[in-house]
Amino acid sequence: MKAVKFQGIKACVYDAYGTLFDVHSAVGKHKDRLGEKADAVSNIWRMKQLEYTWLRSLMENHADFWQVTREALDYAFDTNDVDDPQLVSDLMDAYLQLECYPEVKDTLSLLKQGGAKNVILSNGSPMMLEAAVEHAGIGDLIDQIFSVESIKIYKPSPQVYQLATRGLGIQANQISFQSSNAFDVAGSANFGFQVAWINRFGQRKERLPAGADAELKSLAELPELLDL
Repeated sequence: MKAVKFQGIKACVYDAYGTLFDVHSAVGKHKDRLGEKADAVSNIWRMKQLEYTWLRSLMENHADFWQVTREALDYAFDTNDVDDPQLVSDLMDAYLQLECYPEVKDTLSLLKQGGAKNVILSNGSPMMLEAAVEHAGIGDLIDQIFSVESIKIYKPSPQVYQLATRGLGIQANQISFQSSNAFDVAGSANFGFQVAWINRFGQRKERLPAGADAELKSLAELPELLDL
């Protein structure tokens, strides 16, 4: 996909998990305790975490992201025949201290110096997001955080993306939205944001009604897109 310049942007809005924060870094901190099962646990944990958000939204039976994350981890352990309550506790603690991707801090700093407003829009609960931002040391670079907990439905519901337009008081097409999650890219593009897909791992394009305006390998490429 050829990147095009974004126009009329008044705010840069970011997905958190997988975009700013490396969701696999939690298992990475305890990889030696899981041994050869580490990658499988991490991948299933993430897959079920997302799946449960979609299913709970469809069932209209909400639980916050902290509970969903724990239930997904329980499933991942059960699937891989791991029985270690202390490791479950340690992994959940690690999820509050996820590592951010290497280019995140410099990119956010550069954009903020250029006059951009940096905003997080996430499935995460406020407690989880505040902890992750603090651990990553990017609190001074983030202007606002929107959590789905205020409406109790998950992405890619249009209600979630509306949190940003209402909260910032701007139109959808004045927002540059960045996500590494393809379903989130489709949902945000469908809503009307100008969308950059941070396709870190070379995923294939989803077969969904809307897609990204630009495809980037990392957030470091974002400043070149913006007309601030």
